[in-house]
Amino acid sequence: MSGGRRLGRVWRRRGPLRTRLALSVTAAVALVAVGVCAAAYLVVRSALYEQLDLSLTQSARLAAQRNPGSAPGVLAGECRFLAAPACPEVVPAARKVAAGRHAPYYTNITVAGHPARMLTTDYAGGRALQVALRADTVRDGIEEAARWLVLTAAAGVLLAALLGYWVSRTGLAPVARLTATAERIAATRDARHRIELPPPGREDEITRLATSFNTMLAELEQSIAAQRRLVADASHELRTPLTALRTNAELLARADRLTPDQRERASAALGRQLREVTGLVGDLIELARDEEPQPLVEQVRLGTLVEHCAQAARTHWPAVPFHVRVPAEPVVVPGVPARLSRLLGNLLDNAAKFSPAGLPVEVDLTAAAPGRGPELTVRDHGPGISPQDLPHVFDRFYRAGTARALPGSGLGLAMARQIARAHAADLTAEPAPGGGALFRVTF
Repeated sequence: MSGGRRLGRVWRRRGPLRTRLALSVTAAVALVAVGVCAAAYLVVRSALYEQLDLSLTQSARLAAQRNPGSAPGVLAGECRFLAAPACPEVVPAARKVAAGRHAPYYTNITVAGHPARMLTTDYAGGRALQVALRADTVRDGIEEAARWLVLTAAAGVLLAALLGYWVSRTGLAPVARLTATAERIAATRDARHRIELPPPGREDEITRLATSFNTMLAELEQSIAAQRRLVADASHELRTPLTALRTNAELLARADRLTPDQRERASAALGRQLREVTGLVGDLIELARDEEPQPLVEQVRLGTLVEHCAQAARTHWPAVPFHVRVPAEPVVVPGVPARLSRLLGNLLDNAAKFSPAGLPVEVDLTAAAPGRGPELTVRDHGPGISPQDLPHVFDRFYRAGTARALPGSGLGLAMARQIARAHAADLTAEPAPGGGALFRVTF
């Protein structure tokens, strides 16, 4: 048994899948063909002997009717034709039949070199009657049937091999295309390749696998494109502050040639640019995270979180009033508190940045209702979002024409949307009724 299992493991591990499938189909069909031919041979052999036995039975009845009172001896048939010395000798089983202690039976014998079949049955007066017929025709028929069945089995095995080869080629053709596509992507590092799918209505398991593989390739292509775009945008955005940093550093290196006022301005600019670069790098690191760390997820009370973030925003933007409305009942969602605070803080900073002095930023939290989850809105009374800018509000490093003179890296809203998606929430932007912009977070 251990040798058989070892052989099975070797069979599964070695050899191409197409060859294994072809051999498996061939073996299965060949086994069926050989089994059918073997069964047909047994059926033909049984039928021919059954017909011969029926003839023997009828001959025995005729002999008994024709010679009802004859003494033991040769009555009729081949023994008379071939002469009595060629007849078989009386065996004990025949004597038992004559005595009524044994049922009639058939035996295969040879008479003068010819095959024959003999029936031994009881006869009147405590005697036994043996009737024999030559079995040449039966033997020849069985041999002829065997020859044809062997040829049929051989043809079946050959057909099974051809069928197995055809099945392996056609059945695994989608797998071969999938493999070729994967190898081409590995060689070219180009995720734009796709597997050709059959026309609609001919879907099967392999087609679903190919469709899933194409979907995975599309996601991979999108991920690679986003990664390249992030690197390109980050390098572009970092070039300006790094150049300014190098300039101010070189200027401070010659501090002995500067007046105290110039040194102070250069030092302040250097510190400001360092903070900008530090914030930009931190934002890029945050954007590089695809999901929230699961061990930090907890049940977060959104009302308390909104109040805390609004109070922090009031400290950063003292000229902008923040009006907060939260429901009396607790609104709880699963999430990472620090990341949700970052999401809301980015939305509040963005709204305060565009709000004229004295006009409020309105924050409204509503509890879950039948058919929808909790919803958080942040509205400002600034210039709003133009239709051409609205599709790009959440793009990385995108800054509208009216915001180019304002501080920021253009990553805040992109980071807010990423955090929202990581918390199974949807963040959208729209023009607010009466002017301004409205950002909506639906959990």
